[in-house]
Amino acid sequence: MGKKSMKKIKGADGDKNISGGISETLKPQKHSNHQEASTPRTSFLRLLMIAICVLREQVDPETAKYFSEIANVIEGTEVDLEERSSICGNALEETRGKEVELATDYIISHTLQTLLQGCALDQLCTFLQNSSKDFPRISMDKSGSHVAETALRSLAAHLQESDTQALVEATLNDICQAIVANPVEVMTNCHGSHVLRSLLCLCKGMPFDSSDFHSKKPSAALAQRLNFKSSRSDGSGSQGLQLGFPDMLKFLVLEILKAARKDIEMLQVDQYGSLVLQTALKLLVGYDQELLHAIPVILGCNGVDASEGNLIDNNVVKRLRSLMKEAAFSHLMEVILEVAPEPLYNEIITKTFRNSLLEMSSHYCGNFVVQALISHARSEDHVELIWKELGTKFKDLFGMGKSGVVASLIAASHRLHSHEHMFCQALISAVCMENEPPRCIVPRILFLDNYFYCKDKSNWDWPSGARMHVIGTLILQSVFRLPSEFIHAFISSMTSLEEDHLLDTSKDSGGSRVIEAFLNSNASGKQKRKLVVKLKGHFGELSMLLAGSFTVKKCFDVSSVALREVIVSEMLAVQAELSKTKHGPHFLRTFDVEGYAKRPDQWKSRQTSRESAYNDFISTFGSKETTSSKYDASFTENRPKSQQEKLKDMRKEIDTHLTSSCSPFLAHKPFKMSGQKRHSDGTERGAGKFTKHTMEDDTGKSKQKSHRKRKHDG
Repeated sequence: MGKKSMKKIKGADGDKNISGGISETLKPQKHSNHQEASTPRTSFLRLLMIAICVLREQVDPETAKYFSEIANVIEGTEVDLEERSSICGNALEETRGKEVELATDYIISHTLQTLLQGCALDQLCTFLQNSSKDFPRISMDKSGSHVAETALRSLAAHLQESDTQALVEATLNDICQAIVANPVEVMTNCHGSHVLRSLLCLCKGMPFDSSDFHSKKPSAALAQRLNFKSSRSDGSGSQGLQLGFPDMLKFLVLEILKAARKDIEMLQVDQYGSLVLQTALKLLVGYDQELLHAIPVILGCNGVDASEGNLIDNNVVKRLRSLMKEAAFSHLMEVILEVAPEPLYNEIITKTFRNSLLEMSSHYCGNFVVQALISHARSEDHVELIWKELGTKFKDLFGMGKSGVVASLIAASHRLHSHEHMFCQALISAVCMENEPPRCIVPRILFLDNYFYCKDKSNWDWPSGARMHVIGTLILQSVFRLPSEFIHAFISSMTSLEEDHLLDTSKDSGGSRVIEAFLNSNASGKQKRKLVVKLKGHFGELSMLLAGSFTVKKCFDVSSVALREVIVSEMLAVQAELSKTKHGPHFLRTFDVEGYAKRPDQWKSRQTSRESAYNDFISTFGSKETTSSKYDASFTENRPKSQQEKLKDMRKEIDTHLTSSCSPFLAHKPFKMSGQKRHSDGTERGAGKFTKHTMEDDTGKSKQKSHRKRKHDG
């Protein structure tokens, strides 16, 4: 293959082969005893890739030298924007007929990316059209995939310009035609899969970096399932869209599925193929007819008669239940349940999941599919079906470590307002033995695994210093969002916490959110203040912690004026230390601790006025029972602004009005102006520092100037 192909360049990633050399990933590697044996298809693809590398034409020395010189020129800082664009365009002309060799060369591919970013749209499209037939091959190469990705990003950037849509659409059409000719090979390639997902996003008009389409963090998925974050299937995924080509998207997805139908069983369990299918389904949200066609194909249902309402083939149900225990397909099934139109969801839950929910919930992959099924339940009938199979199995699920299924059930019951009381009773029965007092409920849920893995549960006690169970704290947050008539036992358990246990809960990141949820719940003001009183003497300590500071804020909101004074006085004792924390200065301003220190009587008067305004508003527009849940953080209910949200806005308006109308109280406080910086001691320095005295001086000078002007005019 010549000496040039064997040269190496050392860099941050280790030894890399220059043009024509066989990729490091294709070299023989030592296999551990735990590594799975290669499948025949994998071996064939590896041999095919080696053959491609061997047959790859090397870049001739003259061309390599030319692009080396181009790289030196465009990296110089003296080249202006217009000249740079011209150089990039001329250099791209030299790639004609050599696109594949240049794009897959480790060194020149970096230069090519720079050229594609700096050239004009017509030159970019010419390059892509010339290389469109080889676009799949370029996309599957380690270096070429970066070139393909850069070209697609440049196309997306040019779409923001006017009169570019027709040219971009024609270019994308050429690329899509090349992809659909043999999509399976691209989908199952680690590099090609990512490029294809970016192409799908470009057709939709979705930003490439959107985490919803390339990968979703477990915390984000969990927040969505527990109603703490809006679902994409409710239409929120359309936010932030740029100019797209919906017809091109539909064509690309449906043609890919048409060509890949015979390989669908392999794609279902292939890591990279599954990712492409997941992205395609998410991008088809809003196109129900296309989804009704695509999902049965992905599930392997061939020959179903959609006209008769039969979308799921009964013959594949058994295989689907088995597939849901595979990692790649379980992720794919979660997306299917999220985006499936209601008729299709009905068939999936009744045909595929009925009578198998507990078995599926016990599997380490299948339980996530069940969580997705529950989270996207559409009606009370769905909740009823799930309740019959899982309603009495909470204790078993906790014992198996599948608490996420229970958390999803509680959240779904709240979202659909169905079986709320029944789920609460089932939760109590799972953690509380018969005839036990309710005070044990909250501690055991806070430490779910610690309790359920304890051999002697009758003698279990609060594990001091242990971290609280994440899912357990989320379950309690969901519980305290339910109507008060269903959660009396949980409220009683919360208010029965011992002082030191309550303090531990306030210091834990998850536990503090449980306290906030309780203080935002429909529990009575008396019950909430009973909990707040137990924290007396610790508000200064808690305000120093980021998690604890939120608890202090919620305690302040539900307290009487006397209790608020206690909270602020304890914060005043740690004012110097608190001001040095990241959140401290803002916290001190929020409670006006300095104002309380200087004028406590006026501070109390202001709090009394605020409380009186709240009470007047409540008596006029709503009851205290209505407003007690004004901070409910549920985002997933698609409804106009609720009464609770209006009350929350009104409370802010009252606070603002009282703040602006109480000038004697604020006279000592400087006003922060543009360009002003806050120092660690809490003082404000910089341009625009206005105090009462400076404002009075400015006002006096203004009056004198106005008086002189009138006298002069007279």
